[in-house]
Amino acid sequence: MYEQTFYEIALILGLAAILGTVGLVLRQPLIVTFLATGILAGPSGFSLIKSYGQIELLAHIGISLLLFVVGLRLDLRLIRSTGPVALATGLGQIIFTTLFGFFIAYGMGFSFIGSLYISVALTFSSTIIIVKLLSDKKEINALHGKIAVGFLIVQDIVAIVSMIILTAIGGGMEAEGATFSKIALIAAKGFALLAGLGLIMRYVLPGLTRRLAFNQELLILFAIAWAVFISAIADYLGFSKEVGAFLGGISLASSGYREAIAARLVSVRDFLLLFFFIDLGSRLEITTVGHQIGNAIYLSLFVLIGNPLIVMAIMGFMGYRRRTGFLAGLTVAQISEFSLILAALGVTLGHITKEAMNLVTLVGVITICFSSYMIIYSSVLYRWLASFLKIFERKNPYRENVVSAGCVVPEVDVLLIGLGNYGSNLAQHLIERGKRIAAVDFDPQVLEVWQARGIPVVFGDVGDPEFLDNLPLHCSAWIVSTVRDRELSLTLLHLLKERRYEGRIALTAMNEEEARLYYSHGAHVVLKPFSDASEEAADSLTEAMHLLPGDIDWPFALKEIRLKKSSVYAGQRIRDMNIRNLTSISILAVSRAGRVYLEPDPDFQLFPGDRLVIMGEPAMLKNAEDMLEETVHHDLHLEPKRIATAEVEIGHNSPIAGKSLAELRFRKTYGTTIIGIIRKGERIPMPGANEILNEGDRLILIGKPETIEKIKKASPL
Repeated sequence: MYEQTFYEIALILGLAAILGTVGLVLRQPLIVTFLATGILAGPSGFSLIKSYGQIELLAHIGISLLLFVVGLRLDLRLIRSTGPVALATGLGQIIFTTLFGFFIAYGMGFSFIGSLYISVALTFSSTIIIVKLLSDKKEINALHGKIAVGFLIVQDIVAIVSMIILTAIGGGMEAEGATFSKIALIAAKGFALLAGLGLIMRYVLPGLTRRLAFNQELLILFAIAWAVFISAIADYLGFSKEVGAFLGGISLASSGYREAIAARLVSVRDFLLLFFFIDLGSRLEITTVGHQIGNAIYLSLFVLIGNPLIVMAIMGFMGYRRRTGFLAGLTVAQISEFSLILAALGVTLGHITKEAMNLVTLVGVITICFSSYMIIYSSVLYRWLASFLKIFERKNPYRENVVSAGCVVPEVDVLLIGLGNYGSNLAQHLIERGKRIAAVDFDPQVLEVWQARGIPVVFGDVGDPEFLDNLPLHCSAWIVSTVRDRELSLTLLHLLKERRYEGRIALTAMNEEEARLYYSHGAHVVLKPFSDASEEAADSLTEAMHLLPGDIDWPFALKEIRLKKSSVYAGQRIRDMNIRNLTSISILAVSRAGRVYLEPDPDFQLFPGDRLVIMGEPAMLKNAEDMLEETVHHDLHLEPKRIATAEVEIGHNSPIAGKSLAELRFRKTYGTTIIGIIRKGERIPMPGANEILNEGDRLILIGKPETIEKIKKASPL
């Protein structure tokens, strides 16, 4: 018996792996391939499944783990951070989809309760699929991504509440008074369960998880045991095991270790959830599906088109741009695993027939397949439909303009696009160097932080074709993008060329191949954060501290300090620093590009990025560190805005004719550099010090604009 079950599961898993590979090539979520596995393994396919009891048990465990992880990651602060739009859109979409979906299903001939189940099932969207697709597209932190995750959480909460209510009314065939009494009793039990969990969350779980966290395996074991324990209590009180698992997850959601627990459980959850979809697919009777194809197509079109339109209408009314509403709306263009769980619960409770269950499953397969492609190619779809979507945007989409400052300064040195971790650090270093910056990002919260620091900010998403229309291009010398998306970066270059941007452009590349591509398309500078960080890491691993003895029995201490590029001491000799007299410390070693210089002499010159190992009394080391971290103050009024070039002719009887560049000491005398000579039509690039200047030579000069102008006025020389 057990061997037969083992063989069955082995064959099913092999089939799931094969179909999963096919789905990966077709860019389909695994849910679709799991359902296909169930259909092929069930009676409509190869009839591989015989041990339905064991498969169903694993399916129930998978659902419980799914709801436990959902509860564990439930962050109500995310709903608050996206403002009222998450609640308004989430609840509004559920209400309107239920209303329209009910009339569509009722018109198809389903009963009142069956139509209600179908319509409610159409309201839920898959948090798992949406978060995965948005993460793959790096849009999870975009404004539409945050709003989408916010209303998906609202949907999840409504789904759980729906399951609680359905569990409470049971078979639904009792008298009205009895049903009301049962609901009241369930509500009282639920209140007691929540109150007990609240007390445990407040006084027991924080200290317990903190102690268990010293052993990760024990922490994970406790989390699973806790989920099963709360599930058992919930089931005993009349709730479902799944609801108990959800509450168990919420009880640990405030723990500082929830991410570690969730990360460990995700793989187990995905593996066990496979059996739920296989079980569901195996029960999908293909013979009864044929006559439901028409109904499934109608309902699928409603989900694929109607749900996004509902979201766009709500978000447009609330003051969001049509692009934000469109991208957020696409995330509700499919039904979720909760829809299938709800329909399965309806069959178990006797509320709906298998026919309705099969219809919901078929709609799930269709909408998940098509909506995945809609999200993947959302930018292309928006470009096609942008002109038709204007009705979903107010004349003043004020919610996305509230942090836009436009060109609020007459001129900035850098317009920085993207304020993620890398962009924020880059902005900080630019400010430290005295550069005036304006910042652009799609996260209103991040922009508000920088705006509070007095930095001009503009709301915008580089993926929006209308993005550049809101930027102060004419008042920025540099446009620097920290966006790490090849297509978006190339699009930005193209759009800047179309608008005849005259400043310089810097892009961020993931690798050398991208860097070469950006240079070939006109980028002036390419930033390579991973390459730069790896070089910095290599310097850290080849520092000099490990060469020094660790058993010095004297009241001295050692400390390593990295000399910043903006340090006032960068480029100075140790002798000129006078650090010994000022702080009484000594520089024992300097590590540079993997090489260590022990006991550097007074004439040793320090360069930016050098790592200095200093020795002295502990109290004096702090003074030395403060001294070495002093940075150069940049006076923007004294810095040249640009370098100028000019072509100047050596005239007849010029005093410099017949002399070499070395004799003239040209750079010191005139304050400019000769980068080329045109002599009788011949070009001489970068002439050497012994080059003799002749009458009629045309000198190509480079230097400060004011110096070049002075020489041009004296031309010919």
